[in-house]
Amino acid sequence: MQETMISDPHEIWQKTCHELQKLISPDAFRRWFSPIKPISFESGRLVLGVDNSIYPFWIEENYSTQLKESLGLAFGRDVDVTFEVTTGRQHDTENAANDNPVDESAEEGKGSIKTAPAGDLIPRYVFETFVVGANNEFATAAAKAVAESPAKIYNPLFVHGAVGLGKTHLMHAIGHQIVKNKKGGKPPKVVYVTSEQFTNEFITAIQHGEIIKFRKRFRQADLLLIDDIQFFAGKERSQEEFFHTFNALFDGNKQIVLTSDCPPSEVKNLEQRLVSRFEWGLAAELAPPDIETRLAILKAKAAKMDVRLGDGVLTFIAERVKANIRRLEGALNRVAAWAALNDKKLTQAQVEELLKDFIQQEARNALTIETIQKRVAETFDIRMTDMTSKRRPNNIAIPRMIAMYLCRKLTPKSLQEIGEAFGGRDHGTVLHACKKVEADMAKDENLRQQINFLLQKLEVAR
Repeated sequence: MQETMISDPHEIWQKTCHELQKLISPDAFRRWFSPIKPISFESGRLVLGVDNSIYPFWIEENYSTQLKESLGLAFGRDVDVTFEVTTGRQHDTENAANDNPVDESAEEGKGSIKTAPAGDLIPRYVFETFVVGANNEFATAAAKAVAESPAKIYNPLFVHGAVGLGKTHLMHAIGHQIVKNKKGGKPPKVVYVTSEQFTNEFITAIQHGEIIKFRKRFRQADLLLIDDIQFFAGKERSQEEFFHTFNALFDGNKQIVLTSDCPPSEVKNLEQRLVSRFEWGLAAELAPPDIETRLAILKAKAAKMDVRLGDGVLTFIAERVKANIRRLEGALNRVAAWAALNDKKLTQAQVEELLKDFIQQEARNALTIETIQKRVAETFDIRMTDMTSKRRPNNIAIPRMIAMYLCRKLTPKSLQEIGEAFGGRDHGTVLHACKKVEADMAKDENLRQQINFLLQKLEVAR
């Protein structure tokens, strides 16, 4: 690509828009790019004026790749972009006095378009932007401990949980903190890949005779972050290679952090020697967020976008979108985008209409505590009343603990909410039950098969 000598911001933006319209829909261009006004171009940085902070957030989340490509085509090389709010206008859809904006001091450089290439740490995934609640408190504490003392505590750290709960965010936050903590000398070598990327790089290295280069990249890391370890399942050669990579790093006193959608012992088609190594350190679970955490996440995200939505709107979203943080933020993005483009007061009816597909999907996926209790009671031939009773013989206590474990795994309910549904038990009782069931499953293959059978049946019932 030949570099041009354009320096006029208006000309650069005009040419960029010409290329951009080839890559996105007319409606998206009209809504998000037509209102933008170029301000200046200096030292390879284009400054664009926007009406409010929803524009840079939305563009970064949805169109950063297309914008970067269009700028490159228009200017002849990569161009940095910074957005500047020119009107100071904010949208207030309810009583703004009821809002409690969070401190955004950690969000430095907000508005710049930076697409991290594969393997790099994502800039916004730091501890400061991770909302801590009862669902992730233990995992967060473990991640921070690892970041402060890499390879000295919890090695490896194995973070597991369902899709969209923040596993990747925590993993990147560890990497950022370790780099930040390094004072002087050579910066730590941090390598982040998904298990699929590891496999693809391994295959490419074999094909091109670059296996030594491949091994040097991974085995000389100071911190190795491998995301979605479950995708190693069934890939024997990749597992063999990673086994030796793991050993080299562990023996070299280097930190390893892994994520998966389930605990090490439950990853299917994974070699036992890998499972045993994954269990050397600490396994920490990320559970679905309770309503308090969901509301805190929404408030933090809304403050970051600089768009004000009243407590009523945020509470409605928190109550109706429960599956995971990714869907929660997606729902907020949609409502915030509407608020940014309309001056009318946002009513609950409009919010319901905007989020109709989110709400319908939640309803389809809903699995109640009562449904789980009934299915477990039927399986173990006990009465429903035994689920809430104070009786403790093994033939009742064990199924009751299994039901608590399944509720924790399959519903977004908090430990406290689950305990209340089991006869007013406290969150500590539920947590103890979950840990005991997990420990018993690791020792008792029959129990593990029985619970997996229940899991499959309940997943079908969703």
